[in-house]
Amino acid sequence: MTGKDLLELGMQPGPAVGIALSAWPAVEAELGAEAAARALREVVADPITRQEDPWFAAVARVLVAGAQPRFVPRTTPAPYRIWGENLEAGALQQMANAASLPISLAGALMPDAHQGYGLPIGGVLATDNAVIPYAVGVDIACRMKLSVFELPAEAITDRRERLVQILQRETLFGAGAGFRNPQEHDVLDEDWNVTPVTANVAERARTQLGSSGSGNHFVEWGVLTLAGPELGLPAGRYLALLSHSGSRGAGALIANHYSRLAMDLHPELPQELKRLAWLDLDTEAGQEYWAAMELMGLYAAANHAVIHRKVQRALGAACIAGVENHHNYAWKERHGDREQIVHRKGATPAGRGVLGVIPGSMASPGFVVRGRGDASSLDSASHGAGRRMSRTAAKAQFQWSQIRPLLEEREVQLLSAGIDENPFAYKDIHEVMAQQADLVEIVARFDPRIVRMADAGEPPED
Repeated sequence: MTGKDLLELGMQPGPAVGIALSAWPAVEAELGAEAAARALREVVADPITRQEDPWFAAVARVLVAGAQPRFVPRTTPAPYRIWGENLEAGALQQMANAASLPISLAGALMPDAHQGYGLPIGGVLATDNAVIPYAVGVDIACRMKLSVFELPAEAITDRRERLVQILQRETLFGAGAGFRNPQEHDVLDEDWNVTPVTANVAERARTQLGSSGSGNHFVEWGVLTLAGPELGLPAGRYLALLSHSGSRGAGALIANHYSRLAMDLHPELPQELKRLAWLDLDTEAGQEYWAAMELMGLYAAANHAVIHRKVQRALGAACIAGVENHHNYAWKERHGDREQIVHRKGATPAGRGVLGVIPGSMASPGFVVRGRGDASSLDSASHGAGRRMSRTAAKAQFQWSQIRPLLEEREVQLLSAGIDENPFAYKDIHEVMAQQADLVEIVARFDPRIVRMADAGEPPED
């Protein structure tokens, strides 16, 4: 094998040629000349995805390093609107960064916004035939589920001990939590071989089905108040169960894999845009991520379904109404005259007439809402109150002795949580709702009464 031979295989003059010549004798001895040549051609044709090639990884990495395209932002930023007041500078900058991407079409920033990775939490971004893994979020398909039971609100007091026992026995929390005897659900019969990554996480997903994550994830009993007939129910106060969780460890592994792949495919992005790297949906990588994301959507919904099924069986009461929605996902939607990929990272779908759940904190109400279909928000609303300080700051600033009086005042029994989830770490949910009154109308109010979250010290999944 000579340098001329390598050029005939498709290589360009440069340092990669010398590396390939050095590696060639050992590869040829192992594979034979024909197979070695075929392996090298595959690396040359697609060096980015073959940087772990068993034979020519060094060649692939040099080719990638030497092929740095130039980032060309949009001539003018994609248009976007901002809801809310006094949003943190980091979130505003991240939204501006997202609007500069050549694939961006439009965006919106919700009133609960705060800085995240890539797209801010509370960010909405529409793109042209491309999906951004970090704009979906690490916890793919994180979602809310509300179940309303046939029991009146007084059950919170009359059956308190029983309700506490049900949460303690029927729910499981923690970043690595899983069941020795896995739960059953039809989602396990889906095609988990739809991508190599989903195949690898299938067993973890099976053992964690029906469990909850850490950070701001919760399962809680509360009182749902309907001022008028809604949700197919007469006005009144009902016992309800609200849960917040996502796709658990499986979703996190999928997110991390495709986020890294997207960044590898876009080495031209400057540092501040790295986590906004995208996957074109016409490519194999983009189609893989989309299929994996959709599977995680089904899995996250099943996760909540199992939690609510177990709790309902233990309660022994009928579920008479319910509402649920994703708030970390990407949708193919038509806005204006074209299909767009709408990412909602910590944002609730709020198309006209669409129901959703926007929680507050452990000591403040959440709301069932009906979307107004505001086009400038890309049919979106906030996904909660939003943090007003980081977890680190909350841990340094607060102790439970400062929090307990508020919990007692709000009649909240807290079974477990980290101090970083205390209600003072969150914005005022009433102000947030007022700031998005043009996006949603309030249908019902949920007041938490018995709250379970991950124990203190768990790393967050959100």
